[in-house]
Amino acid sequence: MTQLTIRSRSRDLDSRLRELANKRGWSLNQAANYLLHKGAGLADETPTTGVGDRLDAFIGCWSEAEAEALDRRVADACEQVEEDLWK
Repeated sequence: MTQLTIRSRSRDLDSRLRELANKRGWSLNQAANYLLHKGAGLADETPTTGVGDRLDAFIGCWSEAEAEALDRRVADACEQVEEDLWK
């Protein structure tokens, strides 16, 4: 996997990228990758988050303590750097 840094002074571009990411529920990275692929003529379909509605059954079924425990575990996992992504 390669890393690419793009710098732009265009507030319009930044705004549009954030708008696309928010509208589709993507990260800024997913939105930027989609637009780069689309611009290069390589985008056959839009990227997905992979979750869809598969977690809907869990909405409202946990106690507050269970929900807080999950939030802590997710926060701990998200604070770890995935070294392979930075090589």
